[in-house]
Amino acid sequence: MSKSFLRKAGNAVFVDRDMVKAHELLSDGEGVVGLMGLPLSKTSISHSGAHLSPTTIRGMLSSYSTYAISTDHDLKDERILDVGDVWMHPTDLNESRNRIRRSVEETIERFPDRPMIYLGGDHGISYPIISGWKNPKGRIGVIQFDAHHDLRNVEDGGRTNGTPFRSLLEDGIMEGKHLIQIGIRDYSNSRANTEYGRSQGVTIYTLDDVLIQGITSIMKKSLDYLQKAVDVIYVSVDVDVLDQAYAPGCPAIGPGGMTSRELLLGVKEAASCEKVKAMDIVEIDPTVDFRDMTSRIGAHLVLRFLEGKAKRH
Repeated sequence: MSKSFLRKAGNAVFVDRDMVKAHELLSDGEGVVGLMGLPLSKTSISHSGAHLSPTTIRGMLSSYSTYAISTDHDLKDERILDVGDVWMHPTDLNESRNRIRRSVEETIERFPDRPMIYLGGDHGISYPIISGWKNPKGRIGVIQFDAHHDLRNVEDGGRTNGTPFRSLLEDGIMEGKHLIQIGIRDYSNSRANTEYGRSQGVTIYTLDDVLIQGITSIMKKSLDYLQKAVDVIYVSVDVDVLDQAYAPGCPAIGPGGMTSRELLLGVKEAASCEKVKAMDIVEIDPTVDFRDMTSRIGAHLVLRFLEGKAKRH
């Protein structure tokens, strides 16, 4: 019997029957990792269309094949369990955060051993997600890729995308000594927030640290430390950690950031660690992106995380 020309719908005009496209890995019934969309960007300090990101990143998976030539590893037989998007309240931000936390807890209860990828949304979603992981999973550590500390106080403006990690520390959901920040950038933070982080025991790697020490060295030290200290490791990727040349579709773009190669390598290193159980990807605004450059990075991050977990699986 000849090969069928029927395939799942995609964006490609030319179809190579020998190439499986990454969007075909999305499933509603099985998966090595899970995927949840959190379309909330109303807590952003700056204008943001990041609530559109989950749908856009899913679509960008069709831009990639499932084969990694550097490791000779093909993900074509793996699946990503797509549980869908959390339905946000149109006006009540506290209710939206509660819905996120409850959805995270429900998914952990249904799939207790399945690593998860969360597509934001702005960085404010990290607070309810990590809160949801803390309750059933015990001590939690976080590796945060970010240009900013996100340690702003909540008194001056309530919970925003600039406050998630301060809120996690002040609410006792995690300890400062279990938070590692990578890629913090010059002229993007206040002295007060840096001093607050240091006073809480937060480990801060600036961009200069990344350039001098190398991302592989930093990731090895960070993972070795957290594996001994916590029960679960969570990776939070604010894409504005990247230089604006790589990620034009971020509300807070800026020069002097990490390269996409460094970020992808860092996430790949993290995903290979058994205790890394979840990752969020936040602050991608498709409405200001150029040729979907930033959303494509988001999709590539999904594949890097899946690769690490598929190898362990």
